[in-house]
Amino acid sequence: MLMIKTALFTGIFAATALAAVDPVVVTINNRAIHLDEFTKRYDDAKKLLNPPSNKKAFLEDLVRYEVGVQEAEHKNIAKDPIIAERIRQQLYVGLIEKELSSKINDIKISDSEMREYYKSSPEIKSSHILIEIKPNATEAERATAKKRAEEILSEVKSSKRPFEELVNLYTDDLSTKKRGGDIGYQTRISIVAPYYDAVSKMKVGDISGLIESKYGFHIAKLTGKHSFEESDKGQIKAALFERKRLALFNDYFDKLKKKYKITTNSDIVK
Repeated sequence: MLMIKTALFTGIFAATALAAVDPVVVTINNRAIHLDEFTKRYDDAKKLLNPPSNKKAFLEDLVRYEVGVQEAEHKNIAKDPIIAERIRQQLYVGLIEKELSSKINDIKISDSEMREYYKSSPEIKSSHILIEIKPNATEAERATAKKRAEEILSEVKSSKRPFEELVNLYTDDLSTKKRGGDIGYQTRISIVAPYYDAVSKMKVGDISGLIESKYGFHIAKLTGKHSFEESDKGQIKAALFERKRLALFNDYFDKLKKKYKITTNSDIVK
């Protein structure tokens, strides 16, 4: 009997001691928020752009948050199709953060990798004449634009006028017209791929043939090319980081998809 009373007393004492160490700050129905949890959430909130003014204000925000969540659960808000889709999106984001964030944070970019990348992806300076094609153009309108572009290209190739003058006569790109078509220094990730791929292979002073992009037909002149030493190393690092991040992402999902039965009817996607 004495042992039972002693054990009971010990249990009560331990529970009292625990409550003293981590007391309850607030209880909403059966949801108790202890001081440790409150402190952690308050410290996390202080890292935001608009942190709480003080702990008392944060406590009121926390009470409103918990009341709101419990009310949403009571009303089965999670079953609303829009809310359900948002929850699915957050689950996806949570999975990516849990599975890949540490690997992404460990990505390293070496100087030798940057130099190797730059061999095929230099910073280039160019000017262009744009013969625009509207996004909703018909096939007939596209054909008309191409015919006009070919005529302008023939004029550019045979003319003794400076390229800048020809830009002023023919380009549809009003944003660069007054600069002689100059679009400044660009990288592989800052301009459309067909344009970059064509112009980056040219020599300074060369004029291209027709280059088709989603904007229309370009006639480009390469006016400059930075050496690696002159290049923006930050942009090179960013491009390589994105390449490695994408490789991690693709590898993860290539392996993950093998666990699922996936049937795709791609023929109906136009």
